[in-house]
Amino acid sequence: MLGLCSLIQAQELPSEDYTWRNVVIGGGGFVTGIIMHPRQKDLFYARTDVGGAYRWDAAAQRWLPLTDGIGDVDLTGIESLAVDPSDPERVYLAAGIYSRGKAAILRSNDRGRTWLRTDVPFKMGGNESGRFNGERLAVDPNQGNILFFGSRNDGLWKSTDRGTSWQCVKSFPNTGSSETSLETNDSRPWFGFGQQPVGIVCVLFVPASGESDFPTSVLYVAVSTTDTNLYHSIDGGLTWQAVKNQPVGLRPNHIALASDGVLYLSYGQEPGPNTMNDGAVWKFNPRDGSWKNITPFKPAQADQPFGYGAVAVDAKHPATVMVATFAHWHPMDEIFRSTNGGAGWIPLLSKAEWDHASAPYTRDFQPHWIGDLEINPFHPEQVLFTTGYGIWSCKNVMESDTGHSTRWTFLDDGLEETVPLALISPPAGAHLLSGVGDIDGFRHDDVNISPAQGSFKGTRYSNTEDLAFAGLRPNVIVRSGAGRNTAVRAAISTDGGNNWSPLGNEPTNSAGAGSITISADGQTIVWSPRRSAPHYSRDCGTHWLACAGLFAYDRVVADTVNPRWFYAFDSHISKLLVSTNGAASFKVTAATFPAKKAFAGQFSFSETRSATLAATPGREGDLWLCFHNQGLYHSTNGGLSFAKSVRVSEANSLGLGQAAPGRAFPTLYLAGKIGSCPGLFRSDDGGAAWVCINDDQHQFGSISHVTGDPRIYGRVYFGTSGRGIIYGDPVSTPARNNL
Repeated sequence: MLGLCSLIQAQELPSEDYTWRNVVIGGGGFVTGIIMHPRQKDLFYARTDVGGAYRWDAAAQRWLPLTDGIGDVDLTGIESLAVDPSDPERVYLAAGIYSRGKAAILRSNDRGRTWLRTDVPFKMGGNESGRFNGERLAVDPNQGNILFFGSRNDGLWKSTDRGTSWQCVKSFPNTGSSETSLETNDSRPWFGFGQQPVGIVCVLFVPASGESDFPTSVLYVAVSTTDTNLYHSIDGGLTWQAVKNQPVGLRPNHIALASDGVLYLSYGQEPGPNTMNDGAVWKFNPRDGSWKNITPFKPAQADQPFGYGAVAVDAKHPATVMVATFAHWHPMDEIFRSTNGGAGWIPLLSKAEWDHASAPYTRDFQPHWIGDLEINPFHPEQVLFTTGYGIWSCKNVMESDTGHSTRWTFLDDGLEETVPLALISPPAGAHLLSGVGDIDGFRHDDVNISPAQGSFKGTRYSNTEDLAFAGLRPNVIVRSGAGRNTAVRAAISTDGGNNWSPLGNEPTNSAGAGSITISADGQTIVWSPRRSAPHYSRDCGTHWLACAGLFAYDRVVADTVNPRWFYAFDSHISKLLVSTNGAASFKVTAATFPAKKAFAGQFSFSETRSATLAATPGREGDLWLCFHNQGLYHSTNGGLSFAKSVRVSEANSLGLGQAAPGRAFPTLYLAGKIGSCPGLFRSDDGGAAWVCINDDQHQFGSISHVTGDPRIYGRVYFGTSGRGIIYGDPVSTPARNNL
């Protein structure tokens, strides 16, 4: 298959180099695992549930994204990550976001700078239940060409050629999908539902049982079931037996191997992450086969249910162990530390100091979903743990051994994992406002710094689903959102997004946040709550009236100049509808489009729609209609008629920005296809000619919510499926570090 650059050359499409950076939020998503190389100092990796993988750059003190070259959204969730203990250059990813999608093993011999891909027959669930368990993927520490992978539903697999090919280990007990979970926690509600097999959650080699260049003899494999769940092999994986006298009734989450051969295991009643109602920590000594319950704080004795998610052991001090609770919500999860093999424990977080400076929004969050916990093998005074919104680091953990408090810093510089749901770039005020899954949204006065005020001030939501500003009064902005038990799921700001107040009421029978827009003069708000027909209000939501002629799921867009004009595309009848009376009623225009059956469909967070509509800033009646599989259409007469773009074959998202020097029409930015070439494109002449502005190294899983900057020529913003918000400038344009 040709890469993007090859397709551009084959079709003789012009291209332009861009510099791509993240709009800085700092974390925001679930980091499901940290892997520290056991023999190479400061070589850390992190995996996420929807945002790919990262490597720590110790010199720059920041995380480097490793999977931006992935253009297949199915591979943006990392099920597991493994390093080769005998070769620090080699790293492997088990990539697959959902068990019904594609899955692959990605392998690198240059620390993740480049990857080779092997598609595999076994399914993965990087954003499904038990996604912080692990690691499921492991490299033989003595013979690096051997790898094992524990799948969710298809048993144990082995590779003898560094991950290039895989064979099922048929001698392993047929655990399959013996137990499944209905858990899900995704910002996009149409993903992750249904039964989710968890299967094998951990594969562990015992290095001391082998020698260099010979296969390691002893392995352990843990399965997410409340029955027999721990197996071992003493012949390199040829045969398997259940470990005797093991505890049952709970599911294993993690296993940590101490240098003296003792294993420490954390357990939960459920695989997590949404719920975990019970749990424990056990210690197993293979030398005598003894098991000991060393749970520091038993859930049965607490005032709330919880489990244990992570366990770690000091590589230099085998009796130093750390464990973390999971789903202990009040007041927060806790980390316990023991220096005597679990005989006694000290809690750390309840009296810890916290440094939120790098990401001020984190002040609103308590540590939760502690899915992984790692002690630096070269500097045991440093400990890292993951949360549902990023990574915390402590460099003085040994102070706790003498009764002193520990200090934790949010260590997420460069690690941007969010799912943007809405983006706008007004012509005045902040250059960007964003709606983000799970952490509401932000006003970005400086796109290179996490906003000092944190998330939106005033009315708060878990998810901000839509944003719109008044074309002639850009300081007036409306947004819709969900979560946080708010009474009204839409808000308004009259100061450019600095402060927000809830609208007066919701339309009748509102079922969710949905989409929202506002007239050019800021006087009329049109709200299309999820699964409800659009309504309009002229008194900031105190009273609502149904928009005549529209139906549920119709998304309304305001004209940017004429405050009386609004537009909507109805995918059910494949027609554009126009209102010239301030959204009171809509009428079908004569414009014709491809029949509905030709559409492949496109998901929006707030509704399902086959086309998206955009109004050109500063031009009355100027509209663009994007069809996923049918290209791009343009109207200059208020939607009465449309002309189809000759070159655009797919239009997934369109944004408009400042006109090019010497041009009058705004610059267009398109995520879609020109001919058969997919990519992100720019047009300086109203869509007649296009230039490709991304490349093979900058695919970001998927590109959506494309928005141009109305004050900076060439600048484009867009959302991703989990890599946060990206912005780009032409390489030829001087950097604007403070915009």
